[in-house]
Amino acid sequence: MNGALAVAQIVREAGIVAAALATAGAFVLRDPRLRAGSLVVALALVPVLLLGELWDSEQIEPLRDRPAVALAAAAAGLAVVCALATALTRRPAAFPLLVVAALPFRVPVEVGGDSANLLVPLYLVIGAGGVAYAWTRMRGDGEHERQASRAELALLAAVVLYAVQAAYSEDFEQALENVVFFYVPFALLLRLLVEVEWTRRLVLACLGLAASLAVVFAGIGFWEYGTRHLLWNPKVVASNQFESYFRVNSLFFDPNIYGRFLAIVMIGLAALMLWARERRTVLGVALVLAVLWAGLVLTFSQSSFAALLTGLAVLAALRWGLRPVLAVAGAAAAAVLVVLVAAPGALDVDLGSQRSLDDATSGRASLMRGGVEMFADRPLGGFGSGSFAGVFREREEVSSEQAASASHTIPITVAAEQGLPGLAAYLAVLAAAATALFGGLSGLRPLRSRRARPESERGPPAELVARGAVAAAYTALVLHTLLYAAFLEDPLSWTLIGIGIGLSATAPSSARTRTGSNSP
Repeated sequence: MNGALAVAQIVREAGIVAAALATAGAFVLRDPRLRAGSLVVALALVPVLLLGELWDSEQIEPLRDRPAVALAAAAAGLAVVCALATALTRRPAAFPLLVVAALPFRVPVEVGGDSANLLVPLYLVIGAGGVAYAWTRMRGDGEHERQASRAELALLAAVVLYAVQAAYSEDFEQALENVVFFYVPFALLLRLLVEVEWTRRLVLACLGLAASLAVVFAGIGFWEYGTRHLLWNPKVVASNQFESYFRVNSLFFDPNIYGRFLAIVMIGLAALMLWARERRTVLGVALVLAVLWAGLVLTFSQSSFAALLTGLAVLAALRWGLRPVLAVAGAAAAAVLVVLVAAPGALDVDLGSQRSLDDATSGRASLMRGGVEMFADRPLGGFGSGSFAGVFREREEVSSEQAASASHTIPITVAAEQGLPGLAAYLAVLAAAATALFGGLSGLRPLRSRRARPESERGPPAELVARGAVAAAYTALVLHTLLYAAFLEDPLSWTLIGIGIGLSATAPSSARTRTGSNSP
């Protein structure tokens, strides 16, 4: 029996590495047909590995005990994907809209005895987009498809390394879930987004759809706050009973993830308003921003507030220059430092007390300390991918209810789980993504003498404004991951990088000039 389990484990380890390598092949292979085949292999391995992980769960027990029903369900799902793929081959511009529409929605699924909130609608969209991509490449399209950028290669290296380091993980099941549920599907999502032909109309449609969803979610959050009734998440429900404030999460399981979504949408809208040329656009966007700000306030998510301010600061730097933004940020930081040193009681923080720091940071201080100690114990290879929660609970002797699944500071989590190789891969992703997203954005600075120039030169191109918004939103998201969690596990990261790279590839000339299509 032990021998069979060992063989099964080896097969699972080989499976996630194969899925990661197949995903990489969809980016780096030169022949478009080979890229398409590699992508199909990755798409096929994901449900196989997922089925193996969920095989013993109660949720699929009816399907496991009734093979005919299971086959019928699989056939129905495949039919939906193929039908959607057929539609996408005819209207490829619909793919990013479907992605934006599916991004926020999660379905509770029991995995390994725990409940996970999976992006099932997004998986269907990725599957359909992948089938459409493969079909068009098999027909001979994509001969002149561009080579993968440094940002894409850095992300692929991080995914493959994560899959390899799962082999010695203290919690292989968690590593497998991360690869199957997040890393491979979202890398394929990136592959599809960078090939989209982005236009001003498509960018505005995606932003409008995201803003509409955000307003709906904010409305649900208002209802939760008014009725004092959350739709789900027992932990937040219990927390609200003992706090003086009431946090809402709308249709999101986590108030912080809900706040992150609102902050990203608000940054996109703020970019539209900053470079808008019509008063009605400014007023309309300002009204939507006011609604979303009210929704964000009710999350009581400190990390989301910080992310929003960071994104707005980046937009301000792109619009008016870096010096005034640094001056304001420096003054604010100095004021906070003075308060912390001179009157820490005003903020109810005792810098010399671990418990006070934990209370002020919702337990993050202890998690960060524990993660740093884990890294110090195994700096060369870490404890293996996905192992933070299990190892932390064992070392600190705390229950699963008290320990989080990550340190709430992504670089510390990466360092503890993957050691120096993982930390280097993480930093390489940040550097490559920043270079790709911020390159060529100097054209967003205002012209010194607008009135003396023709109408077509009075504002930056719409594609450049969109790239600036994406860069600011990505910076905000990275900041959020330093205070909360979920970097590559969040499809927003991959989506923003994919849109930024796709915009650069679609309209390279407009990113270097001030002529052509103007800002909205």
